[in-house]
Amino acid sequence: MFVVWPVLALVFFLLVVVTAFVTVSSTFFLLASEDHRWWWRAFLCGGSTAFYVVGYSVYYWFFRSTMSGFFQGSFFFLNSGLAAYALFLLLGTVGFRSSELFVKKIFAAIKID
Repeated sequence: MFVVWPVLALVFFLLVVVTAFVTVSSTFFLLASEDHRWWWRAFLCGGSTAFYVVGYSVYYWFFRSTMSGFFQGSFFFLNSGLAAYALFLLLGTVGFRSSELFVKKIFAAIKID
């Protein structure tokens, strides 16, 4: 009966893990090309999933929804925008923190003799 919530929790966990791995790999490629300005790129790489949510919200409004009118549109797009912004901040923070941990680990492993 309550099968939906564990599945949603598993999907959210997978989203966080995949975001961390993708951001760490993009940070690795930045550092390998000797570009040491990874902070904002890690945050934007992690939060870029929110742009998909915004795009899908626009698609849903125009092609799948039967809603119409100014008030329904403003309510829908305001709530969709706030949800996408919260997702952007959440996944951006996950990406930044995972990249920060990765950078600290690889620079701690450097031995200077």
